[in-house]
Amino acid sequence: MELTQAEIEERTAILKHLRSLLEKQRAKFQEYLEVLEAQNKAIPQENPELLAAHTDLGQQIADSIVSLQKVILPFEELYHQKVLDTGTEEEIPRLHADLEALQQKVLHQNKINRELLAVHMEQIQQRISDLHNPYKNTKSVYTHSDHIATQISIDV
Repeated sequence: MELTQAEIEERTAILKHLRSLLEKQRAKFQEYLEVLEAQNKAIPQENPELLAAHTDLGQQIADSIVSLQKVILPFEELYHQKVLDTGTEEEIPRLHADLEALQQKVLHQNKINRELLAVHMEQIQQRISDLHNPYKNTKSVYTHSDHIATQISIDV
């Protein structure tokens, strides 16, 4: 089967664009993994602002990954329809393997962070429950309803 110049150019364009999108997605996954690793170091520091910043940044990157995936899917369908049958392209499967490995690393790091955060929150809750209120058994003017005024006299 002989390919026309237009078909070759179309396949080349599909390959280039799909490769570009997969490389962008790989970079986003790498960036997300770095954010998760930084978040892992921030959890023991008990700095809520830092944790919130890492969480927000991670969420933005995750949203970006999802958006990129929506763009990649149609190109993968084109790739499977027009290019895959030739068997000449080996870079796309390698990129997919890299992405799969990065996804597994991200999932693993995310699991580690969730477990660390759960343990840390449990420790904080234990510290809070161990706190003793020194005024717990003392009488306060605010805890008794005795001698509460029922009328106010205002003279002008």
